[in-house]
Amino acid sequence: MPLNDDQKANLSAPLNRSQVKERRQGGRTFSYVEGWHVIAEANRIFGFDGWQRETIFVTCIADYEREIGENKLPGFGVTYICKVRVTVGDIVREGFGSGHGIDRDRGLAHESAVKEAETDAMKRAFMTFGNPFGLALYDKEQSNVVDESELRRRQALGARRAEFIEHLKATIANEFASREKLGEWWNSEGQRAARRRYELSDEEVEMLKALVLAKAEQLGGAAREA
Repeated sequence: MPLNDDQKANLSAPLNRSQVKERRQGGRTFSYVEGWHVIAEANRIFGFDGWQRETIFVTCIADYEREIGENKLPGFGVTYICKVRVTVGDIVREGFGSGHGIDRDRGLAHESAVKEAETDAMKRAFMTFGNPFGLALYDKEQSNVVDESELRRRQALGARRAEFIEHLKATIANEFASREKLGEWWNSEGQRAARRRYELSDEEVEMLKALVLAKAEQLGGAAREA
């Protein structure tokens, strides 16, 4: 089953900055989204029964004794690698991840490492679906990571844009008796400004232009393209 329009809109929406966390590692700062957020977004966008997660393999690649903390207490360090498959309808995505566990108890170190590896692999698989799952963080400029107010503005604009597009479709289909009037309307400065105001994408403009040209052909000729 293909993704519907609402799901596509959600997947292309920006990532809420409040969901972005940071950690220091190796002297660098990394941005990430937490595993629970990815699962919550998957439930919201695809539905609770609309997606599946499958662990393909999980393998321990390191298990060694080590000292822990400032007091250098004896303990264990464990590392796992993992591959997870995510299925949404007919769409299958996979991700690899790793997890590290440090604990005085060897079993707890393994448990922590396995959980982290599975979560990391799941997030990498979901990341390929779009910004809400962390794809926006792979852009160094993070242009699709926005604060709450900007996110709400874009969501409201998206709803108005959908209504505007439906209005244009109805206008093209029903309001013109000649190709000249249709062309004048489509190429008018008012319509150009409206398309800019509602921030129509290139794909949306091309879709509407195709409707204009098809209508012009019905009316007996081709409208001049803008």
